[in-house]
Amino acid sequence: MGSVFLAAPPWENPSLFADQVAAGLATGGIYALVALAIVMIYRSTDVLNFAQGEMAMFVTFAMWSLVLAGIDTWQVLIIGVLLAAALGGFIERVVIRPVENAPPLSVVVVTLGLFLFLNGMATGIWAKGELPKSFPSPLGSTQEAFKAVDLGIATIPRHYLLVLIVGLAVMVLIYLLFNHTKLGLALRATAHNPLASQLMGINVGRMLTLGWALASVVGALAGMLVAPIVSLDPSFMLAVLLYAFAAAVLGGLNSSLGAIIGGFTIGVVENLFGTYTPQSWLGPEMKLPLTLLLLVLVLLIRPTGLLGQRAVRRV
Repeated sequence: MGSVFLAAPPWENPSLFADQVAAGLATGGIYALVALAIVMIYRSTDVLNFAQGEMAMFVTFAMWSLVLAGIDTWQVLIIGVLLAAALGGFIERVVIRPVENAPPLSVVVVTLGLFLFLNGMATGIWAKGELPKSFPSPLGSTQEAFKAVDLGIATIPRHYLLVLIVGLAVMVLIYLLFNHTKLGLALRATAHNPLASQLMGINVGRMLTLGWALASVVGALAGMLVAPIVSLDPSFMLAVLLYAFAAAVLGGLNSSLGAIIGGFTIGVVENLFGTYTPQSWLGPEMKLPLTLLLLVLVLLIRPTGLLGQRAVRRV
């Protein structure tokens, strides 16, 4: 009698299980980066930025144009980071700041409008001809970038390993910034109590702009790293954004560490569900519903998320 799973169960093929966990950690790093960007903005402004994915998508498409112009992919990543910072700061100053004291629902509508605007702009500018577009990996051709690397206990494609390393490096840099620099202290103070920060001489407006710029950089970097995996079209960040929101909620919307843990957890769980879902459950397309079901079960036990704290906050 054949296996009820789509693949041999872990106890029969432990190497496949290890490979799926490693790949899940890599994709989880992407979810963690976007979730971290969501949490950074939410903690500082109480705004759930539904346009976070489209901001990353827009920057990634702009960088695809530079790749077509012959610019090296590593240089494109650096230019993309700078463009993302400028875009995030511009959006905070021009789009968000005029409505920062408006009712919470109004701000939500603004971010949804920004979502539609950026998606429409990208569609009008770049979505012509054949879709999806091919975004190259910094590691070279597709064959080179996705060549398997043997880590001893698991094998993982080179680009996935790059995603995991860059993701972890960015998380460490964000931690060092917020916990070991005066600028990070000012950002944390602004997020915790803007009025008291202003009385202490901190330029709250500048800190909010910087916070949006940093969040935009983190999200765009995730977009440029995931594009070689999923290919490039105007909706390529939608699934990533959904998983990232799930990760942020799972970890706790007011916890940066929770967003990271939630991202890696969602990535591994999604990958394992996609591999080991019983055949009678319709197959790998059930991985999203099952992942979200697991999220609901966790929140029933701990509504604030794994590391979230109870607080009266605007939603």
